[in-house]
Amino acid sequence: MKKVLVLTGVLLLLAVVVAACGGQATPTAAPTAKAPAAPKAPAATKAPTAAPQLVGDPIRGGKLYDDWIKETGVEAPKDDQPLWKTQSTNKRAGVDTWRCKECHGWDYKGKDGAYGKGSHMTGFVGVLQTASKTPNEILAALKDSTKPDHNFSTVMNDQALADLALFINKEVKDVAPILALAGNADHGKTLYQDNCINCHGPKALAINFGNDAAPEYPANLANDNPPELLNKLRFGQPAVTDMPSGIDNGWQDQDYADVAVYLKTLPNDSALVEGGRMYDNWIEALAVAAPKGDQPLWKTQTTNTRTGIDTWRCKECHGWDYKGVDGVYGSGSHKTGFKGVFKTASMSADELTAWLNGAKNPDHNFTPAFTKESLARMVAFLQQGLLDKTFIKADKTVVGGDLEHGKKLYNTTCKSCHGEDGKTINFGDDAAPEFFGTIAADNPWEFYNKATVGQPAAAMPAGLELGWTQQDVIDLLTYARTLPTK
Repeated sequence: MKKVLVLTGVLLLLAVVVAACGGQATPTAAPTAKAPAAPKAPAATKAPTAAPQLVGDPIRGGKLYDDWIKETGVEAPKDDQPLWKTQSTNKRAGVDTWRCKECHGWDYKGKDGAYGKGSHMTGFVGVLQTASKTPNEILAALKDSTKPDHNFSTVMNDQALADLALFINKEVKDVAPILALAGNADHGKTLYQDNCINCHGPKALAINFGNDAAPEYPANLANDNPPELLNKLRFGQPAVTDMPSGIDNGWQDQDYADVAVYLKTLPNDSALVEGGRMYDNWIEALAVAAPKGDQPLWKTQTTNTRTGIDTWRCKECHGWDYKGVDGVYGSGSHKTGFKGVFKTASMSADELTAWLNGAKNPDHNFTPAFTKESLARMVAFLQQGLLDKTFIKADKTVVGGDLEHGKKLYNTTCKSCHGEDGKTINFGDDAAPEFFGTIAADNPWEFYNKATVGQPAAAMPAGLELGWTQQDVIDLLTYARTLPTK
């Protein structure tokens, strides 16, 4: 019995050992507990989609900042910019209220800069602090539908907005350090002659940015508004494709300072040229309201049936040849019987002024539309600008012109606006078009006046301030008469 018990114990021990060593013979075991499930890996988070990189022209953006309505050629909004009603210090209205520069300043600092006081003050912040944002963030602000009063997507297309956003991000900077630089006038003169003289002329008086009551030439900007001058030097003039950008030219800060200090040495008015535009149409030239009714002397004639504004134009009474009844307006629909002004060149300034302010004849009084300065401009033209145009014959033919030289002048000065064939600008209407060539063919006397002094209320170069001689204008007229008239 004892042996059996011992044997049984040995067998049990052996079974345990075999089980431990992986043998087949195992005792019945308790159910194995299920291993806990592995925790699920967190779902992968989608990386945010990067905003597309803006593609555009920051140089054009600088011109849009100046005047996007002119640059894009769109119709101006009819009302003030919606945010304008939130300020009361800047009294401008209409188109001006939509210009970026009018709210944020030429120095980009808004209320913290030059526009923090004076007639341009609005209290709006500048864009300088926005320049650190990404182009897409700036674009979003320009198109922000949650702030409809500053949503420009309703008036500008996507490309214009992208150009403006890139300008603010890449080109807006504090201009004070540039304006504080001491300029080198000699180097500025060289830069001006290499880049600007063909359009603005030797004395920078060929193009008037303002009106002839308050002319604005580069010298005016250099002296009165350097930040505006700097913006135009860096980016160009809105809607003017031929004006080079200083950035594109590789100019450095010192170059701008040099040009600015040179421009300060130049004159800021051209009385003879401004008076010539007044002779053409002083209402447009001076940007004044047209008088009501006909000019008082108009009732003393019956041959010219025009009415209203036309009766106030000097040229309508005295002719484009300045000879009145003794010239080309001595017959035809423009005939009035009034004398010309050609012989007034020998009169003194006081005597001419007396004829213009009503002292000689109360029915020939052009004040208060003509200020003291405007009177002086008209007097300057009457004394110095009345040319006897004997090179134009009664049949409107022109003698003594050089066709090839005239073509060269046209291509370098006029073609950019008037086009290859002179038909880009229509001065008339669809029913009766009037092009560059039309005026040269139908009224060469008028053509000569406009070629020498420019067009009232237009940024058209004045030939006299480009340094053109009488022969140059005759040559241009000769070529212009070969261009299409219809």
